[in-house]
This record gives sequence, structure tokens and C-alpha cells, in this order.
Amino acid sequence: MSTADTVVMAVFAACGGCVTALAGLTGLRQTRRIERTGVRAWALVKPNPEARGEDPPSPRPLLQFSTEAGQVVEIASPVPTTRRRPLRDGNTLLITYDPADPGSIVVHNRERRLLDYGFIAAGTLVLLLALVLVSLAAL
Repeated sequence: MSTADTVVMAVFAACGGCVTALAGLTGLRQTRRIERTGVRAWALVKPNPEARGEDPPSPRPLLQFSTEAGQVVEIASPVPTTRRRPLRDGNTLLITYDPADPGSIVVHNRERRLLDYGFIAAGTLVLLLALVLVSLAAL
């Protein structure tokens, strides 16, 4: 592989790494902002009618809650149901929503910060790989 090919590959890897790390940072920032400035509410877990015909069924049920202004909001859960922590129909969950955009919510104790940190770590590793490729091309 020529030096120019290595540099081009390193540039593409650096761009991909930056986008991945920024996605993780953005998700983490959004979660923290909603937790800091949001309003807490109890949400009712409801079955997702769009998922009835799917095979396998969608792991994201609907969450219904009322805002402080009395508006009833029904959105798909931002976190999937898992075997260890199922979201069963009729259960209630504590959430925090953004008053300016009630569709942006954080479900307490299910924030998925580990996923955001994983994106940050993966993006950083790819960025470091790009730097190694550039340094090898310079030799």
C-alpha cells in the first residue's frame, strides 16, 4: 500500500472516529441536560399497536404520561425491554421529560450511559488508529 493510500485511509478513519465519539458525547449531554432541567412524571407502559403484526414483536412499548400543562403525551420508549428488566403493560415508570419538547425523555435507572461511553471509547480508538496510520505513513 502506498503512502497516499495509507493517508487517505487514515483520514477516513479519523472522520469516522470523530463522528462516533461525537454521537456518544451528544447522547450523554442530552441525557444530562434532561435530567438537570427536566420535569419528573410517572409514565404508564402500554402495548405498541404498530408492533402487533411484527415477528418478533417490537421491544419498545409506548409510554404515556401527562405534562405539567395537562397535555397527554404518548411516545415509544427510548429504551428497549429486556429479559432482566421487562417493560410490562400496565407498569408505571419514573421519567424526566424536557418541558420544551415532551417527546425527549429519560427513563430513570435505564439511561444507557454505558452505550454512550462505548461510542466515545470506540470513536477515540478509531481516531488513535488513524493517528498511528499517519505516523506509519510518515516513516
